[in-house]
Amino acid sequence: MPSHARPRTGRVPRTLLRAGLAVSAAGAALAAGGAATANAAPAPAPAPAPAPAHGTDTGATASALTGALLHSVAGGVGPVKNLQLDPFANTAVDPLANAVATQVADFKPLSTTLVTGSLSRGAALRDVPLVGLTTRVLPG
Repeated sequence: MPSHARPRTGRVPRTLLRAGLAVSAAGAALAAGGAATANAAPAPAPAPAPAPAHGTDTGATASALTGALLHSVAGGVGPVKNLQLDPFANTAVDPLANAVATQVADFKPLSTTLVTGSLSRGAALRDVPLVGLTTRVLPG
C-alpha cells in the first residue's frame, strides 16, 4: 500500500514569521499614526545636513541615523498609544459597560469590570492594565 504522506516543503521558521508579523504591525501603526498626524499641522522643513569635513565620521553618521529613526518611530507610534480603544465608550450602547459579577462563599467578589472597566470609560492603549506597562517600551 503506497504512502500518501504530504512531502515536506521548505518551511519558514517560526521566529521569522513572528519577526515578519512584528514588522507588519509596526508598519501599520506607523501608517495609522502618520495618517492621524498628517492633518494636524504641517511639519517644519528639515534643516540641511552639514557637509562632512575631510574624513567621514561614521560614528556621528550612525548616531544621526539612530536619532532620526527614533524620532520618526516616536512620531508614528505616539499617537497610536493615545487613541481611544472602544469607540462606544461613555455611551448608552457600549457593550463593554455590562458587567457580570459573582461571589463564591467568603471569597472576594469577582467581576468582569476589572477587565472591561477601563475600556468602557474611554481608556487608551497606554491606560489598559498590563498592556499599558508594555507600551512604555515604545517611543512616543
